[in-house]
Amino acid sequence: QVQLVESGGGWVQAGGSLRLSCEAPGRTVSSYVMGWFRQAPGKEREFVAAITWSGVRQYYADSVKGRFTISRTNHKNTVYLQMKSLKPEDTAVYYCAAQRDLYYTDRFRYDYWGQGTQVTVSS
Repeated sequence: QVQLVESGGGWVQAGGSLRLSCEAPGRTVSSYVMGWFRQAPGKEREFVAAITWSGVRQYYADSVKGRFTISRTNHKNTVYLQMKSLKPEDTAVYYCAAQRDLYYTDRFRYDYWGQGTQVTVSS
């Protein structure tokens, strides 16, 4: 079992930045693909970004390309999502997830999920 704990969410004005963190306390996730997803009220959970276990390759949803950056530090068991130029439509609960497979954008392929952290962007 892998426990994931997100932090860093909050309220920000449009155009601002936030950095989300996802930690796996007491468990190494260096061999897992890590992803970020988000879910706005009344909408399905959607893919945001993913990173390979080595950190060499990243994948992004078109809606966040050029604004969000996913990274990881395996020795700290932590994954980050740097978010810049935030828009009101980025408002959602953001979830961190882990899988040992290679289906980066498919939320049904992720085995472990955090509880989520709220991000609110005001116009």
